[in-house]
Amino acid sequence: MSADRTTETRSLRRLGRFLRPFLRPHRGLVAGGFVAMFAEVAFRILEPWPLKFVIDAVVLPNAASDPQIPTLLIACAIGVVGAAALRALASYLMTLCFALAGTRTMTAVRAEVYAHALRLSLRFHSTSRAGDLISRLVSDIGRLRDVAVTAAMPLIGNCVTLVAMFAVMLVLDWRLGLVIVAAVPIFLLHTRRASKRITRASRVQRAREGDIAGAAGESFGAIKVVQAYTLESSLERSFADSNARELTEGVKATRLSAALERWTDVLVGIATGAVLLVGGFSVLNGHLTPGDLVIFVQYLKGAFKPMRDLAKYTGRIAKAAASGERILDLMGRAHDIRDADGAVPLGRARGAIAYRAVSASYADDSQLALRGVDLEIEPGQTVAFVGHSGSGKSTLASLLLRLQDPVAGRVEIDGRDIRDYTVASLRGNVSIVLQESVLFAGSIRENIRMGRETATDEHVEWAADIANVTEFASRLPDGLDTIVGERGDTLSGGQRQRIAIARAILRDARIVILDEATTGLDASSSGAVRQALDRLTAGRTTIVITHAIEDALAADRVVILERGEIVEQGTPAELLARPGSRLSILNGAETEAQHA
Repeated sequence: MSADRTTETRSLRRLGRFLRPFLRPHRGLVAGGFVAMFAEVAFRILEPWPLKFVIDAVVLPNAASDPQIPTLLIACAIGVVGAAALRALASYLMTLCFALAGTRTMTAVRAEVYAHALRLSLRFHSTSRAGDLISRLVSDIGRLRDVAVTAAMPLIGNCVTLVAMFAVMLVLDWRLGLVIVAAVPIFLLHTRRASKRITRASRVQRAREGDIAGAAGESFGAIKVVQAYTLESSLERSFADSNARELTEGVKATRLSAALERWTDVLVGIATGAVLLVGGFSVLNGHLTPGDLVIFVQYLKGAFKPMRDLAKYTGRIAKAAASGERILDLMGRAHDIRDADGAVPLGRARGAIAYRAVSASYADDSQLALRGVDLEIEPGQTVAFVGHSGSGKSTLASLLLRLQDPVAGRVEIDGRDIRDYTVASLRGNVSIVLQESVLFAGSIRENIRMGRETATDEHVEWAADIANVTEFASRLPDGLDTIVGERGDTLSGGQRQRIAIARAILRDARIVILDEATTGLDASSSGAVRQALDRLTAGRTTIVITHAIEDALAADRVVILERGEIVEQGTPAELLARPGSRLSILNGAETEAQHA
């Protein structure tokens, strides 16, 4: 067996094992589908027999004068109609049962894949393209569902039909049966070869489609930058190149599938001609009746239908197999951040934080973002992290939230390693406000309630008042129920920040992280946002990540980082009084800039 075939078989087995638990709750539907399928096969086998009886009867001498012929014709006509109707009903029930089972199964799979992707660490998401993830979640799972419903399960019924009809034909005339059976290995051998080529082309095509989705997602997500820097033409050319490569692989897979279908038609024609030739001589020699030959031809059509379907659906099944590989690849990514064995809920934290000889890395473990950081923060204290971009400020915050874990050392809250706490309870004790606050499509009220899903409308309105959201929301058409649109682009930066602060206030966490929360705001927005931040951080342990000297000077303590190491720390007054202090240099530079 070739390496490609072995890989494909292994992938299909892995996919089957992965899907089995999701299919198990729908065993009743699957069983009903198989019962209907066997009934459909039985009626399909019976359907040609009335035609045999009619042909054998009417070719007899003096058939026109036989008084029993009209009765036979009526009975056979009723039999044909009845068998066709019952077969149609069984086929309908089979399709319905399999469609419901397949659709419900894949809906559960999509939910599981989405939940798994949401919980993968920042290390994974920082190296993945959002568009490609969406393509796996929507397109790949959709392709699996469609193929499972329209191809895979019906093919099982067709294969049962094939076996049953071959058995009947061998009983009627083993020589004619062998003529048909001899065509099967030829078909399977050719299909196997074509399937490998179609699968390879489909696998590449699905990867190209993921690249296209990733590129489109990046472009639309940064549409302001794209238009501001007039990048449309450049991105259009890049997209056109990717699109052309995907088209090439798609055409190749389609061409191979079409060639397989037409080759199968030729094979069916050859087998039919052989049956007519051999069967015709058998009728002349008296080994078969004309009706028997008609049954053979009818069965031949039915027996080769699975082969035609297999040829027809090989391309779709190959694409589904490639989609399944992409889903399994995503589901095979381990959760870097998960609850340790014996993890306990944190409860209501006091807010004491400690970094003990902490080293951390970026996505590449060979490059450290922090090196041996030691730092203690008292409950209720406000500490500003200051430093150039890439100095490790945001990494310290990510470690506290367990968005990533240190490669050495430990982070503690209330004297205990945070890995001893459940992830959900740890993050429930931390509120964060980012420089670019992310809002979701929905109302202002719904976005604030994301801080605490069980909050009442009264609590939401209270948080909105404290964060100065009510001040601008009251001027909107629907107040707090105004829809903000995706990412909140219908609001100003200051308004988005105040909604994010209201969300953090509603969370009522003992630890607050402000990551450049006032950067980029105009003077009028900055005042309202700073007032809201003061209300949020009152009495809470607060980490302020900032480049602004004003925010650093307002903190209880300032920690200055360079290249992943703490180079200075102390109160603002101590650092300003220290000769050569970096805070003094930054303060002097900002003062000169203001005077200039």
